Amino acid sequence: MAQSNMSNDYNNEFCLRDDFIHVNHAAVAPWPIRTKNAVVSFAEENSQQGSLNYLQWMEKEQSLREQLKKLINADSTDEIALLKSTSEALSVVAYGIDWKNGDTVVTSAEEFPSNRLLWESLQPLGVGVKLVDLHQADDAEQAIIDATDESTRLLSISAVQYASGRKMDLKRLGQHCQSNNILFCIDAIQQLGALSFNVNEVQADFVAADGHKWMLGPEGLALFYCRKKHLSTLKLNQYGWHMIEHMHDFSRTDWEPAHSARRFECGSPNTMGIMALSASLSLIEETGIESIEQQVLDNTDYLINELSQRDNIQLLSDVSKDTRSGIVTFKHQLISNDPLFEHLKLHNVFCAPRGGGIRFSPHFYTPREQLQTLLELIDNAV
Repeated sequence: MAQSNMSNDYNNEFCLRDDFIHVNHAAVAPWPIRTKNAVVSFAEENSQQGSLNYLQWMEKEQSLREQLKKLINADSTDEIALLKSTSEALSVVAYGIDWKNGDTVVTSAEEFPSNRLLWESLQPLGVGVKLVDLHQADDAEQAIIDATDESTRLLSISAVQYASGRKMDLKRLGQHCQSNNILFCIDAIQQLGALSFNVNEVQADFVAADGHKWMLGPEGLALFYCRKKHLSTLKLNQYGWHMIEHMHDFSRTDWEPAHSARRFECGSPNTMGIMALSASLSLIEETGIESIEQQVLDNTDYLINELSQRDNIQLLSDVSKDTRSGIVTFKHQLISNDPLFEHLKLHNVFCAPRGGGIRFSPHFYTPREQLQTLLELIDNAV
């Protein structure tokens, strides 16, 4: 494959085809070259000498916890678990809480299924679910706050809504939860790696995020943050050698769950995924999340400004500066979504039909020239 002409000296970090425009980081992102190299190197090492360096692999596992701790500004790696997916991490919360009959969960009606289905699955336990329609609310956060009451045990929300790209005011929601003794759970998969995040500022109790979107990592490995005070209160539903305190003492017959968030990791780690995600995060660290955020939002601003000037385009994403993220969703007034999506796909544009429109999600390294090409393709579609 030919190498793209990346702006900002990212030529050596990505090897996307010259004729390919990837604006689908809100789905599954392409790996940086360093990530591919980390996986190839690990595979070669494993094929030549098996697990001879297993202790070094374990060191990399701990190093990844440190990288994730810094990414979300957590207090300690003891609050970081490495799980298989966002869904698994949220399920640890859903089936770890000691629910009482009549408890309720508040979330939005626009959530990705991972942050809706599992709460609805609790209904046989007497747990109710309130879905808030953000599209009909003048103030989305206030609508969510108004939906809570004395029965609300947990508020679960995506930091960024996957279809519209609406960035939620997590500080405001977190303060409400803190003041009303409500657990606060955040699906951060559409924010981490694109926008800065501080788990203490938003006062989150739990955070879940797979690494395969804006963090530029592989599928199958996710961050799960559990605030220290909740580590021992979440009921465990999975058990295995990796989640006990003395996990390397295989002959020991007495055991207890690890005192850290490792207690939620029941079995062998996804070592190859750890190598890959650690490499991807090293690029984010070197570039700086503040710089990445600025470039992501610059791309968003450009697309919103350009699309809003076209009479045939309806923006489905909120155009307010405070709610912008890396996602821009729009609808063409003269062409339905399916033929427009096929038109873009025919011209090697990788995007997604979401939320009743077409969703673009360029990352920090996406060249402005490619965004200009996107707009030309939309104009020519008519």
